[in-house]
Amino acid sequence: MLFKKGSGWKACSDTNSGRYFGECGGIQSYNLYEITKEMFDRLDKKMKESEAQSIMQEGRRMYMSVNDRCGPPYTIVFDDDYAGLCPWADAVKSGETWTEELTDAAVRLFDL
Repeated sequence: MLFKKGSGWKACSDTNSGRYFGECGGIQSYNLYEITKEMFDRLDKKMKESEAQSIMQEGRRMYMSVNDRCGPPYTIVFDDDYAGLCPWADAVKSGETWTEELTDAAVRLFDL
């Protein structure tokens, strides 16, 4: 595995599977994405978290956790295999994890 890391973000090139992943955020907001090689190549350790996140958001969201004081904290799992695909990730869990039905409805409604 090859890693790139900056302030508030980390990305991984999994040389065994040929897949790429990225995580950004922390306690208040955490996101894990599957990204493309092109996105991975654009990431630079000198980037701010917001710059890296704008690149990663172009990818496929796998997991998110929110604890921003605008409501109760929650976690949404979009890909049940996230932990196996990204054992290196520092996934943050906040509050209750949404059910599959609620997650599916949110994806349709908010285009997550």
